[in-house]
Amino acid sequence: MTELHVVLSKTLGKYSRRLPSCAERLCNSGSLKFIVIALELWLDRVGDGASLPWGVVDALWFVCVTSRCGKAPRAREAGGGAMSGQLAVSSSSLDSFEGLHNAIRGSHVEVMQLGRGKFRGSLSHVGIGDFSLSIGSFSVGVRTQRISTDDKLVVGMLLNSQDRVTHWSFDMRPADVLVVPPSTEHDGIFHGAAAYAAIRLDLAEVTSLFKSEPRLSDPAAWLDKNVYQADPAIGIAATKRLPLIISRLARQQTGLSDAVADFWKRSIIDAVTGTIVQSLPPDTRGLLPSATQLVGKVDDYLDAAGLRPVHVSEICAHLNVSRRTLHRAFYDVLGLGPITYLRHKRLCAIHSVLRESTPATVTVAQVAIQHGFIELGRFSHYYYSLFGEYPSETLGGRGSRREIGPHFASSPT
Repeated sequence: MTELHVVLSKTLGKYSRRLPSCAERLCNSGSLKFIVIALELWLDRVGDGASLPWGVVDALWFVCVTSRCGKAPRAREAGGGAMSGQLAVSSSSLDSFEGLHNAIRGSHVEVMQLGRGKFRGSLSHVGIGDFSLSIGSFSVGVRTQRISTDDKLVVGMLLNSQDRVTHWSFDMRPADVLVVPPSTEHDGIFHGAAAYAAIRLDLAEVTSLFKSEPRLSDPAAWLDKNVYQADPAIGIAATKRLPLIISRLARQQTGLSDAVADFWKRSIIDAVTGTIVQSLPPDTRGLLPSATQLVGKVDDYLDAAGLRPVHVSEICAHLNVSRRTLHRAFYDVLGLGPITYLRHKRLCAIHSVLRESTPATVTVAQVAIQHGFIELGRFSHYYYSLFGEYPSETLGGRGSRREIGPHFASSPT
């Protein structure tokens, strides 16, 4: 048994009580192929409402890479980075507060330690062109100050905190969003351990990024410092999604096209600013376009885009409609929301790519991330729910012809 087999078997062993008995036996066999099947069975058992534990997700990632490429991804050392095309990713461990001077990529932050004890933390950056996402965490209270010489717009989100957090005179709770206008001094006080995420972008970009929301597409709308309280329906999900995006992009070994890079940029911005968009009052710009016509225009746009992933904010900007308008139109015509519809379109695109590819030329993980999926376990479940087979089966050319025994052919319960 190889070292990788041992690691996978030990990782999955932690969750053996939650695995179906047949899957547990497969894990113990030490076969990579069978471990993939065991993971898929485990996902079927927990259903769509639960995410895979971190250990299982990491194991699945190794399986996806090694089962197709024949080797594991390179280990990332503290302070190491990966760059593909427009994408640049770096991560490091921090052993002193001075490491937070670069808390926001491209911006200098003055930091003072307030809490007693040994400082421990981490810092990760994703750069897509001039746009950046930074995520940091630290174990003791600190004060952070940004000087007014930075001419970029910063939008931050508090991911979690053990004690009170204030920015200027605003109290913040986890998932709340902070707007720091360009050339504006900032003063933040963390009274205990905390984690944050922040995006930094040129103010002129908001015109195109928020084209569908005129109240946000005007750069003047971002010139006042403010804190937005999180909507529980979207805020908490964003605090989990942002670290996951960095984690998965850091493992991306192949280049990202401009279109795919733009998709991930929009996904990050959407996660951070969703609370701001949700806080806007209902859109009263006039009569709604015909729902059928609007859905037709979306289809035309998606057809023109081909197989590349398209973010819902890109569609709203192109058609100059708000998300609420788009959502109502899709429910009226198709009975499902635009995000679900776009996900199905991406799944269909992946299915077509896998059918025309071979395991020797492409991996499921590569195709999934190129089409906007980062949670491989959830992606596998979505794929099975839509097509009745797993992506590895489509890529392997097996389709519905199951070769591993009748007890694996039943639909998930």
